Amino acid sequence: MIAVHEFISLDGVYENPTWTMPFGFDPAMGETIGAICARSTRIMLGRKTFEAFAPAWSTRTAEDDPGAPFFNETEKLVVAGTEPAVEWQNSTVVGPYDPATIRRIKDETDGDIYISGSGTLVRALLADGLVDELHLFVYPIALGSGERFWSDSGELTLRLQASNIYDNGVVHLNYGPA
Repeated sequence: MIAVHEFISLDGVYENPTWTMPFGFDPAMGETIGAICARSTRIMLGRKTFEAFAPAWSTRTAEDDPGAPFFNETEKLVVAGTEPAVEWQNSTVVGPYDPATIRRIKDETDGDIYISGSGTLVRALLADGLVDELHLFVYPIALGSGERFWSDSGELTLRLQASNIYDNGVVHLNYGPA
């Protein structure tokens, strides 16, 4: 199963989520994300997200962040046509996006595959019906500009599986295939 986690604004912006900082990180959000990660035995990232995550996570310890062992010890699969500019332990480049390759990886994986960010990759996976759970953490802010998570590539219908409202105003929407 592929489980995706995204932080997005009300108007769908997901890039450079530094805009989430004023809202803080509700501990209940950490529990939700932790539960997604606990089921996951692999991480899949697009090249840009991998290049942003590697320097941010590779030096963190469990004392710095309880998620550090998951990100550092779990096998990471990078979907990229070119080699990332950074290295990170337990990482393999699987090549450019190919739905058949992703299906094979999905079928061969015991446990879930966790994806965070990686908008280009996730949009392709959604279009090809390869996402099993889409966890949107919607922040109560409209940014007006920035890269949007949703593209103009066509209609997509999903089914709401669960939702949560956190004390910081963030809403978690867990969608699956319709």
